Order: sequence, then structure tokens, then C-alpha cells
Amino acid sequence: MTPTSERANIVPINDNRFSRRRFLQSLAYGSLALIGTPKMAEAAFYGYDHKSLTLEHHHTGEFLDITYYSQGRYIYGALDEISYLLRDYHTGETHPIDPYLLDQLYDVKLLLETSKPFHVVSGYRSPETNANLRRHSHGVARQSLHMEGKAIDIRIEGVSARDIRDAGLALQRGGVGFYPGQNFVHLDTGDIRTWRK
Repeated sequence: MTPTSERANIVPINDNRFSRRRFLQSLAYGSLALIGTPKMAEAAFYGYDHKSLTLEHHHTGEFLDITYYSQGRYIYGALDEISYLLRDYHTGETHPIDPYLLDQLYDVKLLLETSKPFHVVSGYRSPETNANLRRHSHGVARQSLHMEGKAIDIRIEGVSARDIRDAGLALQRGGVGFYPGQNFVHLDTGDIRTWRK
């Protein structure tokens, strides 16, 4: 951990899943003018003092609980740590992760009112790894935003992929892919679009 990074304060989870699911669906498919949960509305009104994420890599087992934004600016040492955790685990190659992708994760966390870690299925992918995955799967895009550090595939223990998908759609910040068979959701900072595989 670098000296510039700070530990996150963990907020207890609200376990009211039924009403949360209905709320997220109404955001995702209804009026997107709503700001979100009271917690998110308060953060939007007062501005973010700091933003923290908890990430656990599915394939490497690495864990990171980190504040990446504080006092109006991104913390470069923290961004480096996140980029390392989200490296291409096949090749060891790292690439800067788009801070706006981290902001999407942070806002999904607020919408879902969870402090549980994001389980990372896939972060950055080198062009070589992306090409290899394409040879074995029809679900991998030739020009994947994973190769630009602008996409991530995630799960959250105890939260359905459908709820994560709905939170991502409610944000209207980029692409949201729903993979119910593999139980993960893809988020990216590209054009606003959605798909299911």
C-alpha cells in the first residue's frame, strides 16, 4: 500500500432486496431523472469528499480496499494500485484503468447500498489475451474496451447479477452487458448500450 492511499470506511449493507430490486428496475427502465437512493442523493448534493472501492480478483485472489479519490482529486498512487490489481493476469501486463470506470463502480455500490467487495472476473486485457479469448468464445469483442482499461466484468457476493445490471443501466454511463449464465455483469465507459449473452 502506498503512503498516498487511504483505507475505506465500510457502510453496513441494507438487506431490503425486494424493494431495492423494484427501485433499480424503475430507474433502469423508467424515468432516469431520479437521483437514486437517499445516500446517493446526499452525496450528489454535497459533492464527494472521498471515493473508496473494495476489489477482489477472482483469478489471483488479490484483495484491495482503497480510497482512490479525495478532496476533489484522484489519488495517483491508488490508481496505480488498482491498475496493478486489474492487470492482465495471463501476461502480467498492466494498463492504466479509466478513473471514470472506477466512478461507475463507486456509484453502483451506492445504488446497491453494499459494502461487499466487487469480485473482478476480468479487468484489463492485452490485445494478445483478447485475441486468444475470442478464439474460444463468441462473447468477446474484437475491439474490446478491456484492452483500453475502460471495461470490467464483476460479481458481488449475495447480490444478483440482475440487480447489478439494473444499477449499471440506471447510471446511463456506458455499456452494460448481462451474462446470467456466467453470473457476471460487464461495465464500460464506452457508448451507452446494453446486451445479454
